[in-house]
Amino acid sequence: MNYRHIATQIGDALKYSTSVNEIDRIGQAILQVNKESFPNTSISSVRARTLYDWVLSLAKTPMDNTERTKRLIGFCLELTPKENHAGTIEFLEKNGCPYSLLYKDGLDEFLRRNFHSEVVRHSQKLFIQGNFFHAVFESAKAFNKDVKIKSQNEKDGQPLMLNVWGCDSGVLKITSCQTQTDKDFQDGIKFLSGGLMSAIRNPTAHEPAISWPIDKQDCLDILSLISFLYRQLDKAVYFK
Repeated sequence: MNYRHIATQIGDALKYSTSVNEIDRIGQAILQVNKESFPNTSISSVRARTLYDWVLSLAKTPMDNTERTKRLIGFCLELTPKENHAGTIEFLEKNGCPYSLLYKDGLDEFLRRNFHSEVVRHSQKLFIQGNFFHAVFESAKAFNKDVKIKSQNEKDGQPLMLNVWGCDSGVLKITSCQTQTDKDFQDGIKFLSGGLMSAIRNPTAHEPAISWPIDKQDCLDILSLISFLYRQLDKAVYFK
């Protein structure tokens, strides 16, 4: 990776979007290296030179290459206005600095759960970004929608689940509902699905994320529940 080229180009791109004090604060917090001075007569801006020095100081400091890349990505994105993140990510990718490394640990943890494909589709990106609240919300919404579609029912949330999964009048059957075990399992899916709507989907739909926090462990556990229910939905047969 050509750190000198990255340092020069990123310094020129970001020099007007921040201050020297802010660059130094973020450099200390994210890069966590001792900043050295690397003279370069072609750089006249104090801010661009400060960015240049931080990036080259990171390149010079001995550490694992993956960790160095993560710190560089985090440093550049923290200094980039949000509306310009896409451009910065594209620049880093072109210069051999893969953005995906920033979220590698979270992605590995997510993938180990082997979630249902619909849970992956609706929550993976949100999870690896640390957006646990919306990862859960989106997967719960998706499950609700897919139950509505398969059951051909216009009800929503808990009323939908209690109606379509029931042994007596429900239209989605996982078992033949003949033995007590059959009935118990069918009812269990009904109440688990209804509980998901009441305890998870409804609060995340009606409460601000800041006042209804969901941490990583709870997020993974809830997504596992939704994944289990999705697999039951896949097996369910529609009986009108």
